[in-house]
Amino acid sequence: MRLTFLGSASDSGNCPALYETENGDIVVQGALLTDPEALAQLRDVLPGESFVVVPRELLARFAPTE
Repeated sequence: MRLTFLGSASDSGNCPALYETENGDIVVQGALLTDPEALAQLRDVLPGESFVVVPRELLARFAPTE
């Protein structure tokens, strides 16, 4: 799978960051969500799924404008 770096919320280019796959899906890099209370509130979690925390600013900065 080929990834294209879209950007980061960090001035130094560290995580959290967003990437786009060759089919247009988005890959999110960030710190794993480990808070037990927050994890207990997630719905329909499938085996193998992970959750990361990213700043709202990152998603807003790179959201599609169309």
